[in-house]
Amino acid sequence: MHVVLLNQAFHPDVVATAQMGSDLACALRARGHRVTAVASRSIYGKAGATLPRRETWNGIDIRRVGFSLFGKRGTLARIFDFGLFYALAALRVLTLPRPDVVVSFTTPPYIARVGLTASFLRRSKAVYWVMDVYPDVMVAGGMLKAGSWRVRLLERLHRRILRKSHATVVLGRCMRDLVLAGGAPPERVHHIGVWADLDGIVPMARDRSPLRARWNLGDAFTVMYSGNFGLGHDAATICDAMLRLKDRPDIRFVFVGAGKRRAEVERFIAENRIANASWHDYVPREELGASLAAADVHLISVKQGWEGMIVPSKVFGIMAAERPALFVGSAKSEAARVLADCGGGRIVAEGDGAALAREILALRDDPAAAAEMGRRARAAVFGRHDRRTATDRWCQLLESLVGGTASAAPPAATPNNAAVPQSGAGV
Repeated sequence: MHVVLLNQAFHPDVVATAQMGSDLACALRARGHRVTAVASRSIYGKAGATLPRRETWNGIDIRRVGFSLFGKRGTLARIFDFGLFYALAALRVLTLPRPDVVVSFTTPPYIARVGLTASFLRRSKAVYWVMDVYPDVMVAGGMLKAGSWRVRLLERLHRRILRKSHATVVLGRCMRDLVLAGGAPPERVHHIGVWADLDGIVPMARDRSPLRARWNLGDAFTVMYSGNFGLGHDAATICDAMLRLKDRPDIRFVFVGAGKRRAEVERFIAENRIANASWHDYVPREELGASLAAADVHLISVKQGWEGMIVPSKVFGIMAAERPALFVGSAKSEAARVLADCGGGRIVAEGDGAALAREILALRDDPAAAAEMGRRARAAVFGRHDRRTATDRWCQLLESLVGGTASAAPPAATPNNAAVPQSGAGV
C-alpha cells in the first residue's frame, strides 16, 4: 500500500502535526507500506526555505515544495504562503506514483481538497485528518464574521470535504460532534486521538532534568505551559494567576514554545515586572521528556467557544511525563474530559485567575496529591493514548479502506491491546 501524508509540516519540524505525521509514517513503514510525505521546505511559521527538496528518512520518501515568504507576519501574508504551498503540493501529489491513500491534514486549511482531487483523478482513497475545524476557528478567532458570504462559502467547501472523504479522523468527542453537525456521514467518522510517544517521555524526578539548570529554576515549584499558545488558548486567566503570585519566589512560571499569544504574554510579564516568569523557544523532540519533567504542574487551556475546534495534544505528553495538569476552560473540552476521566488534573473556569492561583498553591502545598495525579495520568496513557496503540488503529483503518471496507471502524483501544511501556514525545 502506498500512503501519501499531506501536511505543511513534517520531520524534522517539531510542531504537533509534524510529530504526529512522522509517528504515523514510521508505523506504516514498520508494517511494510510505502510512505511519501509531501510537506513544505520551510519550518512551520518561519520564513525562508531551509529544508532539502527531497530526503529519505527512516525509509520514508519526503518531498518538499515551495517555501514560506512571510512566516507568521500577518493574515494576508499567511494566506499567500498557504496558497503557494497549496498549488505546489497539489502538483506534487498528482505527479507522484499513484497513491492508494492520501491522508490530508488541515495545514493549510482545506488542503484536503487535494486529496479529493487525487481520489477523483487517480482513484486513491481520501482520508481527512481534522486537526482544526474550519471555518469555525476563523470565526472564533475574529478573522471572519459569522454568517458572512465568505463563511457560508467555506462552510459549503468543508461540507463537501466531509461528505466526499472516504474517512474523517477526529481528535476528540467534541470535535466528532462538530463534524457530524457539519454533514460528515457518521459511518465514516473515526475518533483516534493524538498520542504520547512513550519511547522518549518517561517519569523523571524534576531534579534530574537538565533543563532546570539551563532555565535557572533552582528549587522553585515550577508551573509550565508547553507547546503552541495560539488564538484558541486563554492567556488572560493564566496572566491573572501569574500576577497574583508574582511575589512568590518559591513559584516559577515557565513557557516553552511559540504561538500568536506569545508576544501578548511576554508583554504582560514585562509590563508587570513579573520576575518569576520566563519564556523559552521549543526544545528539540529528543529533549521534550526532560522539558516536561522540569515542571511540577502543567497548564493547558482552550478558550470558551473553541471546544471541538481544537484539541491540545500537549495533554498526552504531560500525562506520559507523570505530571498533573491544570486545565483552564470548559469541562466539555476533550482535554478536560480526558483529565477528569483519569483523575490526572483539575479544571478551572476561564476568567477565574484567583481559582487558578489557589489550585497552584494547593498542589505546591500537597506534593503527595500532585504525585498521585501524575501517577493516574501516566497509567491512563497505556493502551489508549500511547503512540503504538493509536498508530495501530490508524494503520488498521487505512488498510481497511484499501481492502474495500471503508465503513469499518478500527477496534477500540483497550488495555488488552495496550503497548508494552516504552517512552516518547508528545506536545
